[in-house]
Amino acid sequence: MTPFADRLAALVEERHSQICLGLDPDPAKLGGEALSDAAGDNTPVAERAGAAVAAHCRSLIERAGPACVAVKPQLACFERLGAPGWAALAETCRVARDAGLLVVADGKRGDVPVTAAAYAQALVGETPTAWGPVAGLGADAFTANPLLGRDALEPLVAAAEAAGAGVFVLVRTSNPGAADLQDLPAPERPLHERLAALVDGFSDRLMGEGGLSGMGAVVGATEPECFARLRALMPRSIFLIPGVGAQGGRPELLGAAFAAGPASGLVAASRGIAADPAAAAERLRAAVWDVSTA
Repeated sequence: MTPFADRLAALVEERHSQICLGLDPDPAKLGGEALSDAAGDNTPVAERAGAAVAAHCRSLIERAGPACVAVKPQLACFERLGAPGWAALAETCRVARDAGLLVVADGKRGDVPVTAAAYAQALVGETPTAWGPVAGLGADAFTANPLLGRDALEPLVAAAEAAGAGVFVLVRTSNPGAADLQDLPAPERPLHERLAALVDGFSDRLMGEGGLSGMGAVVGATEPECFARLRALMPRSIFLIPGVGAQGGRPELLGAAFAAGPASGLVAASRGIAADPAAAAERLRAAVWDVSTA
């Protein structure tokens, strides 16, 4: 299978876009078209909610998808609905693939190696059983939490390597509380720089032919002063960049993230384009493309 980095690079070149559509559906706030597509009154509540979530995500993909190269479903927003939520997630991934988009499963998985291996089977692999294998989600990439260390990342990276998938490791996130831990000395440099070195150490495993690695990093747009240093520490990694728009990140400050080329960053957008997905996604696409190719 073509490595994730090369598939992403081809899409970036084709669409002149690095936008990753964030899908964070809240069943309590859905209305209109999503509700009209939900099942009837006699259907169990969870199934009606799942149907509404699937319809909502399908509508967002149809409207914003042409300006994007990937979608990023937040797994918790689907999993909280139980089996109907997982069915909605699978349907959303199918719709995204039909639209030519890559799927980045945002679950920030991380645990001891035996559990990490199970997470990997669920996201990009398959689970062997006495009756044959059970396929997982089939995501193109996923997010991972590195705080359990190298041995806990190993099963995730191995599964991604086997599937031609990508891994985005949390390095310097966009939330305000990130500084509580990620910026602390560890001991001679910030923890986020230690995490960046860990990511770079795996990068050879997920290299594409174009010189970028699917061993990527989550680096928040809310701390743009970190980009140049983290790019120097992870010269081949693709950055997944949340925090543009509603959280205060600005596209014009992202230039250092794209020092390795236009395909070396994915800018995640969800709340910032919710009100007018088609137009807002296109504006963001154009702004990021201008910065990445400057």
